[in-house]
Amino acid sequence: MLYISRWKALAIILTALAVCLCAVPNFFPESTVKSWPKWAQRHLVLGLDLQGGSHILLEVDANSVKKDKLDSVRDDARRVLREARIAYTGLATKGDSVEVRISKDTDVPVALAKLRELSQPLGGLLGSNGQRSLEVSDAGGGLIRLTVPQAAIADRVRQSVDQSIQIVERRVNELGTVEPLIQRQGADRILVQVPGLQDPTRLKELLGKTAKLDFRMVDSSVSGDQAMGGNVPPDSELLMSASSPKQPYVIKKQVLVSGADLTDAQPGFDQRTGEPIVSFRFNTNGARKFARATTENVGLPFAIVLDNEVISAPVIREPITGGSGQISGSFTVQGANDLAILLRAGALPAPLTIIEERTVGPGLGQDSIEKGERAAYVGSILVIVFMLLTYRLFGVFANLAVAVNVAMIFGVLSLLNATLTLPGIAGIVLTVGIAVDSNVLIYERIREEIRAGRNAISAIDAGFKRALATILDSNITTFIAAAVLFYIGTGPVRGFAVTLGIGIITTVFTAFTLTRLIVATWVRWKRPHHVPI
Repeated sequence: MLYISRWKALAIILTALAVCLCAVPNFFPESTVKSWPKWAQRHLVLGLDLQGGSHILLEVDANSVKKDKLDSVRDDARRVLREARIAYTGLATKGDSVEVRISKDTDVPVALAKLRELSQPLGGLLGSNGQRSLEVSDAGGGLIRLTVPQAAIADRVRQSVDQSIQIVERRVNELGTVEPLIQRQGADRILVQVPGLQDPTRLKELLGKTAKLDFRMVDSSVSGDQAMGGNVPPDSELLMSASSPKQPYVIKKQVLVSGADLTDAQPGFDQRTGEPIVSFRFNTNGARKFARATTENVGLPFAIVLDNEVISAPVIREPITGGSGQISGSFTVQGANDLAILLRAGALPAPLTIIEERTVGPGLGQDSIEKGERAAYVGSILVIVFMLLTYRLFGVFANLAVAVNVAMIFGVLSLLNATLTLPGIAGIVLTVGIAVDSNVLIYERIREEIRAGRNAISAIDAGFKRALATILDSNITTFIAAAVLFYIGTGPVRGFAVTLGIGIITTVFTAFTLTRLIVATWVRWKRPHHVPI
């Protein structure tokens, strides 16, 4: 057990040295590190509680998700009935259902069969609970009711949150912030933490906009003033302009092209007027739909609608077949840039409401760092003194291994570009105790072997060999607890779990390789007849 080959010893030293070197960038200014090669620029990122920043809790509007789901069911029902050439009247949304009355009684069975094709099992391929996305029933008298069950709405909310997390992450990253934390919290909430961001105003503006972009035709059969009086055609709706003074527009509900077909959006300036604009480009499908829409409606006004506000309503002078265009609407430079960010990131599936907002100042974070460092220093010094007084020379060996252990923890965290929080510092301090505990188990086992009559070298060898199972058991159970905290916990709890989990892995490495290497080297050098322990 004490014999370690030269190549194995070299591998242990090089592994420990390489991992410890990963922590070196943390000791240099950011400006210096940026001049290094890309692979050497990995470092620890201080969390919100250590460097300050913005904390925003968002909530997905479940009512809006429900409305969109019902609108989608209504549109699908209209499409299915038209394709089947079934006459109907009174297609409308009522509560949690969409109702439609079939004109001919003989068409009811066919209509039921066609509409039931819209119902799908919840959960996709894995859905085995028997619940479906839509319940289609015959209410009598030719009336068919399509009801969206609560389980389907809850599933749609879950999907909306998952999609919103990805879109929010893209929007925040466009701001150039460092290591933002964006994660689900509960069933319909999203937590956004941006370390180092002291003014969250612009962030809130970007997150608060749904950025749902549509290209639709203007309904010229009714003027805006007439629509304000309540005279709005059933297939159209009244929308207001985004710019002031507000101007009413009657816009058809049918979407010609949606913002989902955009592949890029960039801010720029109009070459003729010099005003800020946003240039956009469609994908192949969007370019084809946009070309068809502009070809069929030359001479008619069409509207660019963003979040139910009309940005502009130009007249189509000629077909636009290039798959690109521009949006103008009295933008400021920052307004055009922000709109481009929103369009590139994509539209949110539902509006997000800010229900909690906190800003942590850098002074408070610095105070947390100082107190965390003080706690780490005091705890480490007490551990070092205890090991020296209790185990003398072997206490020195243990303290060296623990120092390397802590350096390796910072190295692994830096390699992962992990975010260090105050609970994370607590996890590192706890790891110091766990690392020392492993050495205590080994040393106490050596003492027992000496009391049993073994000689020095035999006792040391038996101590390392027989303490292995105990140390593995204790560290594995602790690692399982850290894994559970990581997967179930959120925010600071995860930070604690990460440092604790990494600390356990490095502890096992140092206790059974580095400490053993140090002791084995000392044994070969001194050939002791008794153990100074």
